[in-house]
Amino acid sequence: MTQPIPFVIHHDPAAIDDLRARLRNTRWPDDGFGWEWGTDVGYLRELVEFWADGYDFAAREARLATTPRYRVELDGLGIHAIHVPAARGNGIPLLLCHGWPDGTWRYEKVIDLLTNPDEGPAFDVVIPDMPGFGYSDKPRDVLDSRDVAALWVRLMAAFGYERFTVAGGDIGSHVSRDLGLEHPERLIAIHRMDAGIPRHPDPSQLTGDELALIQEAQAWIVSEGVYAQLHRTKPQTLAVGLSDSPAGLASWLVEKLRAWSDCGGDLESVYTKSEILDLLSTYWFTNTIDSSIRMYRTNGAIDPEYLVRHIDVPSGFSVFAGEIIKPPRAWLDRVADVVSHREIDRGGHFAPYEVPELYAAEVRDFFARFDEHTEG
Repeated sequence: MTQPIPFVIHHDPAAIDDLRARLRNTRWPDDGFGWEWGTDVGYLRELVEFWADGYDFAAREARLATTPRYRVELDGLGIHAIHVPAARGNGIPLLLCHGWPDGTWRYEKVIDLLTNPDEGPAFDVVIPDMPGFGYSDKPRDVLDSRDVAALWVRLMAAFGYERFTVAGGDIGSHVSRDLGLEHPERLIAIHRMDAGIPRHPDPSQLTGDELALIQEAQAWIVSEGVYAQLHRTKPQTLAVGLSDSPAGLASWLVEKLRAWSDCGGDLESVYTKSEILDLLSTYWFTNTIDSSIRMYRTNGAIDPEYLVRHIDVPSGFSVFAGEIIKPPRAWLDRVADVVSHREIDRGGHFAPYEVPELYAAEVRDFFARFDEHTEG
């Protein structure tokens, strides 16, 4: 196992020039259909023009440099991770797991709130990019969330943590679950923002609330989830266009940011254009849209019986108002040892970025009860 090596993100000037040229030469489809038809072309044109001629790439590089970043090699696979110890005392080791379409970006605004809080426990925070996301290497074979969980046990050991807490959302919620199922001896407790898309091999065993959840999930898949079906079935067909066109990449990701955030349809009530482009630029410069969406195929092949196995590690759920699917307590109790379940009236799928103070407070409040487990 390679020890963590400091890592600095740098933009190749030639890559910036190429990006700008592609953005300026975008061939646009018809406008005037609005968000109900998909990404609004009028808004996207504004964003693309700003990306080409207004966005400050040097400022992005400077922002990224303010956070300690490392590269850890595990079986020849280079993993990029942020590691920030607590500003005072012995911090609670906390692994933060991202999803799609994001990366370490999801947690950038909560790092200081967790490592140097005004009140409550402080954390030693580790935030890795999953293989095939961001600045981590693309794996030779496509991994599923269980494979990532096994890697994260070794990653945390490389940073000196044999036992730790974990929190996540989206695919990061799956990874957190799999850590609890496959490596419970390494975990202190688990915090999650969702419980995934519910599936059960025998619906006759479910309560009315759980059946309603599954019906809601199925309706969402029909109206909003076609992207995931494409990711699971023919990801490479989509990847060619998204890897070649930065405007196409922006269209694919921005529509999800708007739909899944608690923004009332107004993206810039939650994110500035520069914040959106911080995320898009990561996907573009690393050329990881292909490897990020391929993970849907391997996760989709996991047996439904596995998805309803009960996690015995103490678990907390903070479900934010704008989350895609909000599970009832009956479902959470079915799949986890729930010691805390709270519904938050603001924030959405990207709550750590949308409402960082609220998210950080939820994490601090939940894990504070386990602080004594980190002694020694």
